Amino acid sequence: MPVNIKELFTTIAHPGRVDWISIRPQRNVPVEPVDQVTISEQNGLLGDHYSGQNGKRHITLIQAEHLPAIAAFVGLSEVDPSLLRRNIVVSGLNLLALKGQQFRLGNEVILEYTGECHPCSKMETALGEGGYNALRGHGGITARVISGGQVRVGDEVKLV
Repeated sequence: MPVNIKELFTTIAHPGRVDWISIRPQRNVPVEPVDQVTISEQNGLLGDHYSGQNGKRHITLIQAEHLPAIAAFVGLSEVDPSLLRRNIVVSGLNLLALKGQQFRLGNEVILEYTGECHPCSKMETALGEGGYNALRGHGGITARVISGGQVRVGDEVKLV
């Protein structure tokens, strides 16, 4: 059992899980859900239009547990993760608990938390009126790639 705050910041109850992965081959086109993706240190998700750009935002992740809250805020029964424009949906752990940490997806990929992923104005179109504010505080995180490899739906997410 952790005895101090520093230890508490590095303790999670159990590993999370990769539930959904997507790439967007070009700007301003819908994301494409995929079962697996190759991730590289230099380029992030291979095949994604954002590949090779800002290293602090190689990958965006969002929690599956936040999807029902976002839906409720805009009066929907559910939200398709593809509307939220994030790369990876994970469940089972609080992404904000990864702040300042490195974490592993599957057996190969190591990411480092770089910040919160704030919504953009496109959420008004994607989710309807109030979509931007529905996503505030629920937009997930951004991460840079420390070590690349393959990630698949079903892979574990855990602290390094």
